Amino acid sequence: MKHEWKRIAADVLNASSRQHPADAVLREKLKVVPGLSADDARAISQAVFAAFRWHGWLDTVEPLTRLERAVEMAKVYAARPQCIADEELGTRAVPPWTTAHMAVSPAWLRAIQHEPHLWLRARAGQGTALARTLGESRASLVPALADAVKYCGVEDLFRSHEFHAGEFEIQDIASQAIALVAAPKPGQTWWDACAGSGGKTLHLSDLMHNQGLIWASDRAPWRLDQLKRRAARAGCFNYRAARWDGSTHLPTRTRFDGVLVDAPCSGLGTWQRNPHARWTTAPGDVCELAAVQLRLLTHAARAVKPGGRLVYAVCTLTREETEDVTAAFGAAHPAFAPWPHLHPWRPTQAPSSNHEFWPQDTGGGGMFVAQWRREG
Repeated sequence: MKHEWKRIAADVLNASSRQHPADAVLREKLKVVPGLSADDARAISQAVFAAFRWHGWLDTVEPLTRLERAVEMAKVYAARPQCIADEELGTRAVPPWTTAHMAVSPAWLRAIQHEPHLWLRARAGQGTALARTLGESRASLVPALADAVKYCGVEDLFRSHEFHAGEFEIQDIASQAIALVAAPKPGQTWWDACAGSGGKTLHLSDLMHNQGLIWASDRAPWRLDQLKRRAARAGCFNYRAARWDGSTHLPTRTRFDGVLVDAPCSGLGTWQRNPHARWTTAPGDVCELAAVQLRLLTHAARAVKPGGRLVYAVCTLTREETEDVTAAFGAAHPAFAPWPHLHPWRPTQAPSSNHEFWPQDTGGGGMFVAQWRREG
């Protein structure tokens, strides 16, 4: 990486904090650098994330030297992962408190130390065709996720004809699995209760062939504005957007065939793609967010019609935010029966109402999903 870009990367490191996540600081910094090529922007991004991914080995090193060593460590590890022992990864790759809240295996640690893949979601049935069109890509080898495409090239996809034509969305493969588990049908009514900027809303719409109705809500209006722009590009017209702050006052009186609660969480499943979060997330966040998740589920469950389904998803793998939340909800809501479904990566296993998606299995992020059906 060129010397001047090292200084830009060092500025990002110095400006990053719990209140100012590295990915957001990086985006803002790259916007204001004049004459920045795509190659230089990529080098800066990779160096910044490498510094946080290898933070446990480098935390006392001066910023510029730290960046150089992190980039070198990333190259060595990519070529020879066995050069670092499991025991060393266990003590340096993640903060010590992690083991008290989730199962920390060598396989998981090794997976999150690699640079993440870039996953695209093609329109339904178009995964193989999109991979062939883009080049430097391949469709997923997981039959249930045939429209997931791993992009290995270096082009700016946001400038591609295919992106502007709405032929794909950039979406992690584990995130794509959530809508497939929900399996909405054309003509149904669904509510994406914590829609964010709408990645899963658009996927639900695609699976519904733009038929039926989806309500998409979020507490932040600017995220719903992003959904509006994305939906127009994707040709998604069967949705309505409404603000919802997670309270008992629901955005509509509609009763739904399905409600998806993709709740805010501690994000441990994103620690490969977002290594800065390893060092800014605190143990207290896990318990605090688990209470938020249970409250969101409880409120959103009121909108499920008899015979309808409630889907709970989080991009984390802590016990408190996964099995503890689902157990507490199930105990308090006997009208909701666990609804078994197949694990997309393990279709030969018996169906279960709860599944964990681990990075070492998915090739993407980590997620948890649970599903219930309202009796009656």
